[in-house]
Amino acid sequence: MSSSRLLVLISAIGAALVALQWKYNQGYQLLEETNSSNRNHTGDLEYECSEKPHHSSWGTWLHPQRLWSRPNGQGAGTTTKDWNILYHLGGNGPWVEKVADVVEGGVAVPDGCIVEQVHMMSRHAERYPTKKAGTRMRNLLERMKKSRIEFTGDLAFVNDWDLFWSDDTRLAQLTSTGPFSGTLGSFTTGVRFRTRYEHLVARALSRPNPTTLWASDSHRVIDTARYFASGLFGIDWKDVASLDVIPETAEMGGDSLTPGDTCPAYIEDETEGWAKGWKTMHAYRATYLPIARTRLLAQNPGIEFTDDELYAMQEMCGFETTVRGSSRWCDVFTQQEFLHFEYARDLHHYYRAGPGTKYGAGLGFLWLNATVNLMLEGPEAGPMFFSFVHDDDMAPMLAALDIIDDIHPLPLDHIPEDRLWRKSQISPMGGRITLEVMSCAVETQGHVGKDNFVRININDGVTAIPGCDKGPGRSCRLSGFAAKVRRKGVEVGDFREMCGLPEDAAGRITFLHQ
Repeated sequence: MSSSRLLVLISAIGAALVALQWKYNQGYQLLEETNSSNRNHTGDLEYECSEKPHHSSWGTWLHPQRLWSRPNGQGAGTTTKDWNILYHLGGNGPWVEKVADVVEGGVAVPDGCIVEQVHMMSRHAERYPTKKAGTRMRNLLERMKKSRIEFTGDLAFVNDWDLFWSDDTRLAQLTSTGPFSGTLGSFTTGVRFRTRYEHLVARALSRPNPTTLWASDSHRVIDTARYFASGLFGIDWKDVASLDVIPETAEMGGDSLTPGDTCPAYIEDETEGWAKGWKTMHAYRATYLPIARTRLLAQNPGIEFTDDELYAMQEMCGFETTVRGSSRWCDVFTQQEFLHFEYARDLHHYYRAGPGTKYGAGLGFLWLNATVNLMLEGPEAGPMFFSFVHDDDMAPMLAALDIIDDIHPLPLDHIPEDRLWRKSQISPMGGRITLEVMSCAVETQGHVGKDNFVRININDGVTAIPGCDKGPGRSCRLSGFAAKVRRKGVEVGDFREMCGLPEDAAGRITFLHQ
């Protein structure tokens, strides 16, 4: 092994060990605090990010361009007992645990059970903004600089602030600096899974064929899978595993990890298709941004910002945090304004690809159906299945699963504090949905035997399946889970028919097997 590869390996393992040791040392204290607060999150946050590894307050995470002093701004970026900005970035910020509507007891396997098979769908890890969003941010900063205004008030920091990227080739790619870097997060997640499922890793390594992982054909998604594999199997993971890259192109039909890109009806439908999310988000943000615009105009009369520019400022709060560890843009806005931003992002996600579009469940059924078939095959199918995608591919699967399904569609005239659909906790960057098949000891008519159950873990928050949660740890009996998914398949119908594809197009996933 070359010295450079050895150095990378040592650094990565060191970071992971520090994180795991910190988690071990803090575990009992955090568990007690979590149980006492019932792990609910409705705007006030019991979860203390400052007690977690990789927190941005660590002075050793020095970024040369990070502005350390706190401004006299609105203060939404300040972490308190009741507030953590990371939970209100709408998926545009670092990974966070799901704390709303979770099962008590944490991720520990229930007594009498053992995990026999694990399936994961993961969003790519923390990234730079996309080219479209990055262009908005760059244009905003250039306009502010060209105005030659000496900014005051909430924007005073901009006089000495620079963009958090210098090379546009970084846009849309994983971040690699700071405590929330996407490269570190992906690797750490692999180590976390190796720790949690070490017996499954051993079982996978004992099989004659390498373990296959799947990634949609996007650089940030592929890189996430590679760093994850390094954490799970080691730096020489290619010796024991392989990565199957699935095209994101239209000709894949239903044999895809990204069905939103292969469904013409969904793309072209201006009312119920992907555009529904953007339209809903734009309508909602117009209701709260005028207050911020008026405040900033009063502080700096020489420049008035558009909705797009104000929204870009809120986006930069999360994106800069993933690069530098924190962002002064967070403090330009009030906590209430970030609650609005969070909800605008919830609406976008919900109506673009989740339960709020009639296409959502039909798109998500493809992966869910393939996964259930593997569960029914049992351990012979293989112990581990890991798929890496985008957030717009996770939302449909959740819609098909009916696990985070609010009673009423999300409204545009107020923020429901008791809503279940919270994008920050459902699909933050690095977000993951893990389905475990557990073999558990059960007693039936006085006799103890074994049966299989399915447990859903969303970002380390175990979440019960409504109507199917009577098993150990509120899991769902596999037979009942399979029947539930089959009923959903009947409800959503044929993928090709829904999407307007020809009969000879692929109508299901065929590649998901070991």
